[in-house]
Amino acid sequence: MFRSLFVAAVACAAAVPCLAGSEADRVVETIHKVNRHWQEANPVPGTAFWHNAAYHTGNIEAWKLTGEKAYYDYSLRWAEHNLWMGARGTDRSKWVYSYGETDDYVLFGDWQVCFQTYADLYVADPDPRKIARAREVMEYEMSTTADDYWWWADGLYMVMPVMTKLYNITGNGLYLDKLYEYWTYADNLMYDKEARLYYRDAKYVYPEHKTANGKKDFWARGNGWVLAALAKVLQDLPHDNARRQDYVDRFKAMAEAVAKCQQAGGYWTRSMLDPDFAPGNETSGTAFFTYALFWGINNGLLDVGKYTPVALKGWKYLAGTALQSDGSVGYVQPIGERAIPGQVVSEGSTADFGVGAFLLAACEVARFYGKQAGV
Repeated sequence: MFRSLFVAAVACAAAVPCLAGSEADRVVETIHKVNRHWQEANPVPGTAFWHNAAYHTGNIEAWKLTGEKAYYDYSLRWAEHNLWMGARGTDRSKWVYSYGETDDYVLFGDWQVCFQTYADLYVADPDPRKIARAREVMEYEMSTTADDYWWWADGLYMVMPVMTKLYNITGNGLYLDKLYEYWTYADNLMYDKEARLYYRDAKYVYPEHKTANGKKDFWARGNGWVLAALAKVLQDLPHDNARRQDYVDRFKAMAEAVAKCQQAGGYWTRSMLDPDFAPGNETSGTAFFTYALFWGINNGLLDVGKYTPVALKGWKYLAGTALQSDGSVGYVQPIGERAIPGQVVSEGSTADFGVGAFLLAACEVARFYGKQAGV
């Protein structure tokens, strides 16, 4: 095990472009400041539910970038604590996928995002038990005739990358077939072709739902989940996949729409097309957008000249306003599903998923500066 871990860590660290170039170095210092603060403040492993699990997607990315063994160990302890499972129900006749936080909600995507990290830990040091539950759950799900598993925007981040990761481990093409089938359902339910953005779920589709000012209401964190999901899928999806261009086209369309509604301060307001509805800084949506935009730039999908100024403004907000002097990440909208007028989001508003999103963004910023330095 330790040899596999060492080899994986060395491979990751060798790929870090941020060791040359002062800007990249500063970003890596920021990653360490934020992540060490979070882990020191939260030494006890949390549950496998979505908010903790979303943090670990950022933590693992920080480990891949820096090779910092403490980050790997932190996620490994968390996975062991949760028995490499999400929801722990064993009676399949009771498994459901409506919203729920108890053990029968095995098919609910908020209990499946943990499988992303389990899959990454498996790749670092293969052991079938690490992905046994992930495969059991996802392969059972794919054996059903249902296609409506992703009925809320967040669910796309929670599960789409799970399916590409498990495809790459197993070679089972059904993962990619069902990925497209489930995404198509979600698309038809939540995607607004005119705005090129996603409603959080069917409750918020215009004109049945409007902001107080009568406008379409696109929640920033919800769209952040989706754009980040597309980046993660494209990172892992084979380049010869027949559906790849569909994901690329959607990623580009969303990126353009997202860029247009960035605020002067570099952040995105909670209701993206109606800044006056719930004004002010918000970090989680901004971090996911910044991550996805830099990922698109770094991987040649987004025009450098057009999108770099947008992405850099996002990072300037994250590093200069959201990041606090003690290493905490502020201005994170609390758990919810919509923009809420009057809700207080301050420098002290933080959350695990917000830190995870910050780490994802910072890792892509470090890679960007590394490429700029020619390494």
